[in-house]
Amino acid sequence: MKKMLITIALLPMISPVFAETNPAPTIAPPPTPDEQKLPRPPRARGISTELAIEAAVAANASCADNSYKTTALITDSAGVPIVVISNDGAAAITQRVAMSKVQAVLKYGTTSGEVAAKVATDPALAAEVKANPLIDTARRGAVPIKVGAELIGAFAVSGAPGGDKDETCALAGLAKIQDRIK
Repeated sequence: MKKMLITIALLPMISPVFAETNPAPTIAPPPTPDEQKLPRPPRARGISTELAIEAAVAANASCADNSYKTTALITDSAGVPIVVISNDGAAAITQRVAMSKVQAVLKYGTTSGEVAAKVATDPALAAEVKANPLIDTARRGAVPIKVGAELIGAFAVSGAPGGDKDETCALAGLAKIQDRIK
């Protein structure tokens, strides 16, 4: 088995300097003083952190076996990241692309690849996707995480040379934990 190094993004606070050099950070800026006063509801339904880490590591390992430098992102049903893990050498943009793929899954309840395929033949859907700043471009590479028919999260991979390869890695990661998702 090939040795692989993994970088775990620990969701740091974004400094004003970072925000100026990166106008579209992956992680949202710190809450405003008004937001800090609001009640803090529990996280939306999703898989456990332990399962998310295992699945993301498996997906990135699958891609690394093919020399792809990827990011795996798993969110809860509200699109809040549970885990973001980037292989060493993965481009920073892979985190943002993965988030746009997740948003497509959560909005349309299907794989981001199915959304991309429909966009290619449905001008109204293409315009809707383009107008959504969270998605902008439909790309293959994200799959829903479900318990029965209930959508409880999304799993995206970004960075392989093609969304079909990203999706294959996401499916490999999901397969590793599927029987333990409740």
